[in-house]
Amino acid sequence: MKNILLLFFLISGTIIIVQGQPNGQSEKVVITSKKNKTQVRTNKNGELLINVTPNDALKFKADGLVRYSDFGARGDGKTDDIDAIAAAHAYANQHGLSVKANEGATYYIGGKAQTAVIQTDTDFGTAAFIIDDTDVEDRRENVFLVSSAKQSFKPEGITSLKKNQKNIETSLPGKSLITVTDSDVRRYIRYGLNQNNGSPQTDIFVVDKNGNVDMNAPIIWDFNQITEITALPIDETTLTISGGRFTTIANQAESKYNYHNRGFAIRRSNVIVDGLEHYVTGEGDHGAPYGGFFNIRDCSYVTVQNTLLTGHKTYRTIGAAGKPVSMGSYDITVNRALNVSFVNCTQTNDINDRTYWGILGSNYSKNLVYDKCTLSRFDAHMGVANATIKNSTLGHMGINAIGFGTFTVENSTIRGRSLVNLRSDYGSTWRGKFIIRDCIFVPAGGRPISANLINGRYSGQHNFGYTSYMPEQIIIENLHIDDSNHPENYKGPAIFANINPDMTDDSYVEKFPYIITKEVILKNVTTASGKDLRISDNPFMFRNVEVTTD
Repeated sequence: MKNILLLFFLISGTIIIVQGQPNGQSEKVVITSKKNKTQVRTNKNGELLINVTPNDALKFKADGLVRYSDFGARGDGKTDDIDAIAAAHAYANQHGLSVKANEGATYYIGGKAQTAVIQTDTDFGTAAFIIDDTDVEDRRENVFLVSSAKQSFKPEGITSLKKNQKNIETSLPGKSLITVTDSDVRRYIRYGLNQNNGSPQTDIFVVDKNGNVDMNAPIIWDFNQITEITALPIDETTLTISGGRFTTIANQAESKYNYHNRGFAIRRSNVIVDGLEHYVTGEGDHGAPYGGFFNIRDCSYVTVQNTLLTGHKTYRTIGAAGKPVSMGSYDITVNRALNVSFVNCTQTNDINDRTYWGILGSNYSKNLVYDKCTLSRFDAHMGVANATIKNSTLGHMGINAIGFGTFTVENSTIRGRSLVNLRSDYGSTWRGKFIIRDCIFVPAGGRPISANLINGRYSGQHNFGYTSYMPEQIIIENLHIDDSNHPENYKGPAIFANINPDMTDDSYVEKFPYIITKEVILKNVTTASGKDLRISDNPFMFRNVEVTTD
């Protein structure tokens, strides 16, 4: 992960800040302290030139904060204010000041490739922000980058790691986030219309200064060799971002996999986002997908709370297999991140409207939480280790997951096609257990389908880069299945879908065997239809599952 590198040249009152950007590019911010006036401009090289008069510097220090208007932001909803916004944050970062938007202002942000780097508390208050994506210079450039001033480094002497290893046998300056890769091992070899050759084996975990691994988010792979390893010291203080009403004017780009990242990139640990609103307007009959208004990556201990989000319209393109596919487009993405919680979050559009893609996508993450959320989807693409959904309602895309550890769903209403869908494109695998308690399942949001609780698809003929597992144990307590609207000849809900219709007897041979669930514990499972819960439409496949009822 690129960090903010500060190079101080105290020559003629000038400070030069070199900002490393997420996409590997860098740009300079030059801060001077001359008497003429406080102003912001860019030169022909794209450098942001900031002058703050000595009198204004004293005022800012006394106030403990800066406002966007201090750096020339108009806030009239028409003038592009991104340079002034970026300048306010650059100066605040240098002097340890908080940033506050002007009450009632409307800041227009055009398509210029300029990023405002946030390293101090920021209060957007009642201000509105218009992010116009109709003409973007660089779709990869985020508008805001929430980053640490700490620098990553390569820890020495670590050549291999083992699954569930408790200590990495090295000391560190302090609590750190470790990211490790073995590029010679491929995992998540995707199957289907978006097929690919997989990704290098990677993992991310937290260690203390003595090298002890936080076992709440353990190492999940054996690394017989390490081709890349980095450590990022974790900020001990919490950075808070609050308020603000953001509206994205959607891009009009060609409908293909050119993801736009035009929101907040969160790359710092210990961050709270509170009370922010995000809206989307201007979506037409085509457009490129979004990689998340909140793009959370390479960090830990992040909470997004009391926040309003918006699902993006689903567009189609030609996938890797040469056939039409729907493109995932997200308002939240979580990649290589730990201990990320969404609390009391909702979305502007109907969570049951299938014209909008699901709100969340995640990869390589651990300990993800929804609490008191009403959102269209929870999704773990390339694995999640431990997840919790509680006190929440999920819409038409429901719960989609592959991964490890314990997946807990409690006191929630699920309106997807299944209670939990084990993603078939990654082997319908969950190595661990499911705990489902005090929940309501409304199959397909009430449309007439034959309900099943655990869905997936696995032929046993594709190498995903790992052995695929079903949850070893599934515990279901106090579940009501609202299957009142069901098709004719409905036999009742099934615990398992027909995951492999071809496996009906011992003659079927899996090249890559599927490890089937050992035990299902049922307690107080009721149905609106009055029909009993069955094992599956394919009882042979699940013939050895022990089902216990109470």
